[in-house]
Amino acid sequence: MSETYAIFLWLLKLGAVANLYFLLETGGRAGGATHLVLPAQILFAVSAYRCLFPVRYEDNIVFHDSAFSSIFVTRLLATFSEVAFISVLAQALRLLNLHRVGWVIALSRLMVVQVVVSQVLVWMAILTDRRELYFFEELGWALIFAANAIASAYLYATAVTPGGRHVLLVLNLLFGAVYLPWQGFHLRFLLANARAARDRAGSQPMLPRLATGLKRSIRERNPRRDAESWGGMIGLTWMTAYWATLIPMWVYYLVEVLGSR
Repeated sequence: MSETYAIFLWLLKLGAVANLYFLLETGGRAGGATHLVLPAQILFAVSAYRCLFPVRYEDNIVFHDSAFSSIFVTRLLATFSEVAFISVLAQALRLLNLHRVGWVIALSRLMVVQVVVSQVLVWMAILTDRRELYFFEELGWALIFAANAIASAYLYATAVTPGGRHVLLVLNLLFGAVYLPWQGFHLRFLLANARAARDRAGSQPMLPRLATGLKRSIRERNPRRDAESWGGMIGLTWMTAYWATLIPMWVYYLVEVLGSR
């Protein structure tokens, strides 16, 4: 019998509690730093929603067969959330760049450009069911966090930053050290999925395929609880870290430190 992720998917809902806490706390403690608080709060709100109604875009997999588990709605919310997330990281680099080093500023802006490109790629993957586009979307995320780590390493080595701000650079480096090797395994997994699905690709013209994909993303829901449908251990670690634990906590701490001044 295939391993079930039902218990995990129920426990994932606890992440909604943590995100709602962060959502409320950032507004009250960040000293009016709207440029940091608002994007962070978008991330917290959407992450809470995704913990409550988890979905997987490939094959329109859902945990709850509910209108709230719409692939289209979830992806729409995630588009704003992911751009907001990277905008917070980019702004953090600029605030920590005390000497206004030009290439660090440029790299932080390219991070935002790349996350927008990744949004286009994931939308096209959903609407056309071309699995290789998920690979290129995630490759974009690898480039984003590589850029974040490179800029953070330079700032850590060359700049004197007070207290918690120094810790932020260390956290950026630690995240890069853990995430980038993990993303290497994730990219291999996505590439294997794309190759396995390649023989299902038809010769349907792009516009009809987009229209069909849009309808499927809105209407089609395939309730599943087995591990394979949710991406196995890679899918489990991704959902836990991204929606419920690591990313929300990182952004919360970042806003608390940089928004307090």
